[in-house]
Amino acid sequence: MPQAAPDWFEEEAFWATSYPFMFPPENFEEAREEIDALLALAGCEEGAVLDLACGPGRYAVPLAEHGFAVTGVDATPFLLDKGRAYARERSVAVEWVETDMRRFVRPAAFDLALSLFTSFGYFEAWEENEEVLRNVVESLKPGGVFVFDTLGKELIAQGFEATGSIERAEGLMIQRRRVIDDWSRMDNEWIMIQDGAARTFRYHHWIFSGRELKELLCAAGFAAVHLFGGLGGSTYGPEARRLVAVARKAAD
Repeated sequence: MPQAAPDWFEEEAFWATSYPFMFPPENFEEAREEIDALLALAGCEEGAVLDLACGPGRYAVPLAEHGFAVTGVDATPFLLDKGRAYARERSVAVEWVETDMRRFVRPAAFDLALSLFTSFGYFEAWEENEEVLRNVVESLKPGGVFVFDTLGKELIAQGFEATGSIERAEGLMIQRRRVIDDWSRMDNEWIMIQDGAARTFRYHHWIFSGRELKELLCAAGFAAVHLFGGLGGSTYGPEARRLVAVARKAAD
């Protein structure tokens, strides 16, 4: 029987080609500067951290530098190799796990779990979103905290642009976007031009309003969920830059 086509995020070429545009050096410095605010928002000072879809370790490595025992989970070998190199550069230890977040569960192992930089909602079926969040609940210790960061649906609607571009020394990326499925998902086309050659990638992901995200987290089993407009703890309202949820597992 023919094998099912791989999911778009399993294509290594996508990450290798888009890497200079998605993860420029200044983004790593920005992540380092956000760590204190992230920890204050989570109310977590020590312990074990799970970084889901950790990519090249933008947050995993600085958290390890802060003394946390960090586990970075990602399905992309190319990005995990970047994370390992970053950890070696900073002389810290991080546990890197190459697996799909739908399959990662480590019962009652973590004080803090993270899903940052719009790294959630890539799967085709809505039920798979629910499955991942149930895994997070199971993997947190009683009273553990989950910090979830994405671009909220309200913010997308407020400043929607169908096209955009990013130009860097490595080349040019042209972005085309469409809201599809009755404002449930975003369809994206990225055209990356490097060294005189162009490559085109298509991908889509689920998008969430504040209310939808809160209901999704509560349905997964979190005892309390609070929304913010950024990792600094601002209000999720018209001035928000991001949609950030802080969800806590019941203490017993």
